[in-house]
Amino acid sequence: MTARQLDVASDASVDAVAADVGRVDVLVNVAGWGKIQPFVENDKAFWDKVIAINFYGVVKLTHALLPQMIERRSGRIVNVASDAGRVGSLGETVYAGAKAGVIGFTKSLAREGARHGINVNCVCPGPTDTPLLAAVSEKHREAFQKAIPMRRFGKPHEIADAALFFASSRADYVTGQILSVSGGLTLAG
Repeated sequence: MTARQLDVASDASVDAVAADVGRVDVLVNVAGWGKIQPFVENDKAFWDKVIAINFYGVVKLTHALLPQMIERRSGRIVNVASDAGRVGSLGETVYAGAKAGVIGFTKSLAREGARHGINVNCVCPGPTDTPLLAAVSEKHREAFQKAIPMRRFGKPHEIADAALFFASSRADYVTGQILSVSGGLTLAG
């Protein structure tokens, strides 16, 4: 297994990694960034950064690596979006829109990839105990935690476990699925 660090918002970085990485059996698009801020306070530079990291990076890296999977007629793509993309999130309007784009991209690519033996699925974390969440005000963290039926934040390894399931042979007959890992925050009715 090989991991590469890259800046998904940089075309040059994506191109360099795609040219250097060799065979890719599993691609996990996990980059993400956001900041809680009312939409009316956002500016274009903020929108561009949020969309470049949270949506366009997924599209660019997948586009660069998908042809080799198609040629081999096998591969797994796991996109990490957010429950904000499924149900919206106060103060994260553009972020939620970008993550909703990842969800739609996942479903459409799953339809295209299936005939080539490529499974494409999506993990949607809820609030997770990461440095990004630590940067949120205590008031917002408390509100998040109270809204989660399990009354705690997710742990990074719990998100990773969901991605590992989609990457494993246990998900051989699973494609185009969106798995919420949120402690019940976004229970569907």
